[in-house]
Parts: sequence; C-alpha cells; structure tokens
Amino acid sequence: MTTTAPAEPAVLRRRPGLRPLRLFAQGPLFTASVAVLAALVLTAVLAPVLAPYDPEAVDLAASLAGTTGEHLLGTDQSGRDILSRLMHGALTGLLGPLLVVGVSTLAGTLLGVVAAWRGGWADSFLSRSMDIAFAIPGLMLAILLVSVVGSGMTAPVIAMAVAYTPYVGRLVRGIARQEKARPYIESYRVQGWSGWTVCLRHLLPNIAPTVFAQSAMSFGYALMDLAALSYLGFGVQPPTADWGAMINEGQSAVQQGAMLPALAPSACIVLAVVAFGIVGEGLADRIARRKR
Repeated sequence: MTTTAPAEPAVLRRRPGLRPLRLFAQGPLFTASVAVLAALVLTAVLAPVLAPYDPEAVDLAASLAGTTGEHLLGTDQSGRDILSRLMHGALTGLLGPLLVVGVSTLAGTLLGVVAAWRGGWADSFLSRSMDIAFAIPGLMLAILLVSVVGSGMTAPVIAMAVAYTPYVGRLVRGIARQEKARPYIESYRVQGWSGWTVCLRHLLPNIAPTVFAQSAMSFGYALMDLAALSYLGFGVQPPTADWGAMINEGQSAVQQGAMLPALAPSACIVLAVVAFGIVGEGLADRIARRKR
C-alpha cells in the first residue's frame, strides 16, 4: 500500500517573496545604493586585474605624491598607490563583514526558530542565553580574542559573529512566533505534516525576506566595526591593504598636509555603510508594505 504526502491547501500557500525586479522601483536612492554595492563587489573581485599598481609596492621617492596622471589618488608615506590599495582593501573590507553576517545569521536564525517553535523551557533557556550574550560588548570580546589568538582577521570575525548572533536570534524569534500563530501553520499540522517539515518548508521561507533585510543593514555595521578594529591595530595588519588600517597609517600624513591617505579609505567606509543601510531600509519598507 502506497501513501502520498498531504496536499497543500491552495488558499494557504506561502506568501510570495521579494521580487528582485520590483525592488528597483524603491526609488533612485535605493537604485544608486545597489549600484554602489555592485561596484564595490566587482572592484573587490577584480582588484588584481583593475588595480594599476601592486598595493604593497614601496616607492619612497614618490612618498606622499599628490594626484597625478600616474597616481590618480596620490600615494601614501611609503609611496604606495592609494587607488590600488583601496581596490585591494575592498576585498578584506567586504569579506570580513560577509563572514560575520553569514555566521551570525545562520546561528541566530537557528536559535530564534528553535526558541519560537519549541517554546517552553527551550524558549526560556535560549532567550536567557541571548540576553547574556547581549551584555558582552563585541569590541571588548574581539580585543580579548586578539590577545589570545593574535591579530588578524580571524579573531575579530569570530568576536563580531558572536556579538551579532543574539540580535539576529531575537529578531527571528519574534517574527517566527508571529508566523507560527498564523492559521496555515495549524492547517498543515492537522493534515499530518510534521512540525519540522512545516517549519522548514513554510515558516522559514516566509521569514527569510525580513532576515535578509536585517542582514543587509547588519553588513554595514559589521564593516564599520571591523574597520574600527583594524584602525586600532587589532584587525588586518600592514602592509596588507585594508581600509581601517589605511586610515591609521594615513594619520601622520594628515599632519604633513596630505589628506588623501586617510580621507580616501574613510570615504569608502562611509559610502559602503550608507549604501548597505539604504538597501536594508528599502528591503524592510518593501516587506512592511507587502504585509499590510
């Protein structure tokens, strides 16, 4: 005797997700932000091809050279081409936040969904654990890990991922509890669908757009936090090109009247953070309008 899975009720199919082409109707500012982020990603990926110079090549004879045809953004104290270092720094500048957001989103989503779906002692335990994690400053945890592991990208990424996880977990728990209370969830359960099947096939896809929008905004904050750690000397170390470390190195140049070594990477960080914030807010607004 063969059995078939219960059919999905046509009227209770999950709501459609975000449609990429319609997102560009958010307005010119949203579209411009998406274009900026796309340009940053392409620059990071193609930096070895696009950069006019080796980002670590030292030329003391060209120290703090102004903008010229050979060096469009000038050079730093060591004569290294600033434009080339900005291009290569985009890779470290985006890779670190990508790891932070990816790990924290996966961990936070898992914790939040389990807490909302299971309820009871599991919800209480996970919620209290996330509250405790909230009390640990991410930057302090990063400094402690650097003192144990050593400077570089690994310790700051781990610390920031741990610090960001409870934020994602609390958000996911809230929206998952709201989604769980909707009639279609109980409808599937009555038809014989297992709890985890309903959760994986229907609840998670329905909360994914909101989580994605939050991740876009978190990406900008993670970029800023990791750049701050590099600026303080706890992140990526010279001579590796990194925007935060470049600002630190460019401070002494400012005292000599050369602004670009510090100003150029600062502008890149601000531009990226603002663009991610606008995209995240645009996605969140789109989701809010769709739910009304």
